[in-house]
Amino acid sequence: MLFAINEINERNDLLPNTDLGYVIYDSCFTISKAVEGTLTYLTGQDEAVPNYRCGNGAPLAALVGAGGCDLSIATARILGLYYFPQAGYSSSCSVLESRFQYPTFLRTIPSDEHQSVAMAQLVLRFGWTWVGTIASDDDYGKYGIKRFKEVVEEAGVCISFSEVLPKFTSPESIQRIVRTVTESTAKIVVVFSSDVDLSPLIGELVRNNVTNRTWIASESWVTSALVANQPDIHSVLGGTLGFAIQRAEIPGLQEHLLKIDPYQDALTEEFWETAFNCTLSYSKALRNTRSLRASREAGNGTESQASVRGTPDGLCSGKEKLQSLSSTYSDVSQLRLTYNVYKAVYAVAYALHNLEYCMPGKGPFQGGSCANISNFEPWQLMYYLKNLRFNVPHTGEEIFFNDGEVTGFYEILNWQRNSDGSVKYSHIGFYNSTAPAGEKLTIDNTSIIWNNDTPRSVCSERCQPGTRMGIRQGEPVCCFDCIPCADGEISNTTGQTQGCIQCEEDYWSNANRDACVAKTIEFLDFGEALGITLIAIAVFGALLTVVVVVVFLMYLNTPLVQVNDPLLSFTLLLGLVITFLCSIVFLGEPRPWSCMTSQVALAVGFAIVLSSLMGKSALPDTTVIAPQRIMMIICTLIQAVACTVWLILLPPHPVKNTAAQNIKIILECDPGNIIFICSVFGYDVLLALIAFMFAFVARKLEDHFSEGKCVTFGMLVFFIVWISFVPAYLSTRGKFMVAVQIFAILASSFGLLMCIFLPKCYVLLVKPERNKEEMMITRPKLRDSKTTGASASSASLSTEANGNGTTISTVSVDD
Repeated sequence: MLFAINEINERNDLLPNTDLGYVIYDSCFTISKAVEGTLTYLTGQDEAVPNYRCGNGAPLAALVGAGGCDLSIATARILGLYYFPQAGYSSSCSVLESRFQYPTFLRTIPSDEHQSVAMAQLVLRFGWTWVGTIASDDDYGKYGIKRFKEVVEEAGVCISFSEVLPKFTSPESIQRIVRTVTESTAKIVVVFSSDVDLSPLIGELVRNNVTNRTWIASESWVTSALVANQPDIHSVLGGTLGFAIQRAEIPGLQEHLLKIDPYQDALTEEFWETAFNCTLSYSKALRNTRSLRASREAGNGTESQASVRGTPDGLCSGKEKLQSLSSTYSDVSQLRLTYNVYKAVYAVAYALHNLEYCMPGKGPFQGGSCANISNFEPWQLMYYLKNLRFNVPHTGEEIFFNDGEVTGFYEILNWQRNSDGSVKYSHIGFYNSTAPAGEKLTIDNTSIIWNNDTPRSVCSERCQPGTRMGIRQGEPVCCFDCIPCADGEISNTTGQTQGCIQCEEDYWSNANRDACVAKTIEFLDFGEALGITLIAIAVFGALLTVVVVVVFLMYLNTPLVQVNDPLLSFTLLLGLVITFLCSIVFLGEPRPWSCMTSQVALAVGFAIVLSSLMGKSALPDTTVIAPQRIMMIICTLIQAVACTVWLILLPPHPVKNTAAQNIKIILECDPGNIIFICSVFGYDVLLALIAFMFAFVARKLEDHFSEGKCVTFGMLVFFIVWISFVPAYLSTRGKFMVAVQIFAILASSFGLLMCIFLPKCYVLLVKPERNKEEMMITRPKLRDSKTTGASASSASLSTEANGNGTTISTVSVDD
């Protein structure tokens, strides 16, 4: 500070007609001393008197300091009441950003808001998701680490532990923090603390040989000699990454420091005595010597001497030279905080210069007035400070205050080992808060030298493709288990955080669940073995039915064909041909036409068959057959009309069934509307029940060929097949559902064909002698002799022999 003031006073272009003076107060790093100095500064006297000012000297311009957040907060609250400017150089805590609470506070050091964000971006840059934090127990540490944790936790990073360094340390508290660090699996530790508060912890870490950790340092200790010069420090802090405020070279500063004379500057007395381990005051040295000799003589049992002759022990000789010191005092290689002090002094000087050279009539105050450099108000200088813009000498850095703040620019340093074993602060990158998003942090990874290997700090390793994160109960979100994705879901990147992705409707997850593959399209194809088998059976059934038709045509005029109403028989056979052939339409990839044809043909075909059976079974004793045909036609037309309405309004159509089986798309026909399909096939069930009822009653009016029994057996087969079909259909999936349906159609059709027409074809082709008119007469069954004695006594039994010698017995009933 004194160097900068002297440099300004020697310049001719800056305040050429005004000299800067200074009053320096030592706060001794305590708030009370800082407040006392502030009140003394405001009073203008050597005594601190609140709300009182009486100074006869030059006007007090601004306060530069204080040296720490807690001290600056205390002083800024007081100075803000009187609107006195304050230029801070080391108080970086973000709480001082509030212009409402601290209206006159400006600073040349970036706010810790920028540093906390920079630290967070560094952690995210290297993919560290499991970190520990240590902060000093003051505003600097608390606010800095709080903002850091907010940023990283929002980005998904978890905090393994969060410790606070007490201001008044004890061995127990330091050892507890060391245990926390060693027991944690986090390999990254972020420390927001001053070097004074951190030094005891570092010493304990060295004694416990806590290695294999990478430390992230805040600007307050990253270049601190108090930390870096500890023995064996490189084993613990080697590879540390840290953020440092901008460094500069100030020509002439080292020479100025080496010319310090403690006999002329009282501020340097304590430093001089400490550096050279001697006492500047003769009287003080004399008292110390007498006290030391008295204690020695008392220990030896001799009387003490009342006086000391010669030079007292420990008195500075005056030959001490700062050049001979091996300390950080004269080291100007890391001028960072010093550079901020330099900038703060120059900021006040440039503001005073602008105030002094204001042109009357063009000034910033009321009526264009200007302030008087010899007697100005603090708020007038505050105006010039807030609107200041200048270039720092020697470095050319442009300084301006944006609402009292400067831009956030940090150098990123890596602790490396010099050849002599000392710490080397290697520049590996920088952080610029004014850069575009994504370009604020710049790091040369190749320049980093880690303590061991490149650190990796995660609570759980990233999940591989095909798995997702499963959060552990009661643990941070970064601690998880990797759980395989569910069927139909995939994760195709390592460490995917959004969970598994649902495959699209027509796709399914592969075995590894890291890719979606197209589902297998399934339908009962014509060309596969099952399809060919069903087609062969259907065609065989249809041809067999045609053979029956041919046989009936060949024996059309015989009694057996005539007595069973040939028209109804042929209609029944036509319906069976339809049911046999419609089963083929169920095969192949479903199309709109095939869906409509298969369902409608099946419904109408069975309607024809069942209405024909109902006509054949009704009125078995009459020779009038016209009503049976009319009934058959009406029943068939009702079904045809219902199917037509179905096709017009909501016809069956092909759909992709993706719900039945996960890995397959089943192409099937959707009925369109459940009401229609239930109505249509419910009508067929009704016809079947009526036909069965008629046949069951007609079996008692038995003719020689048991027509009623044949129909009854055929209907029983029909019902058995379709009742068995329901559970079999519901228990199958995919193309086998179609196969079960086709099998039911063919089985029921074969059942009707065999039960009704096989006996007749047997007679027509094998037993033609039974195909005679007298054999077609309907006869009642013989009743029990107790109830039909009269009828039985009037019956006559005759026997004839045919040409083959077969005896035929007939029963004639007398009217």
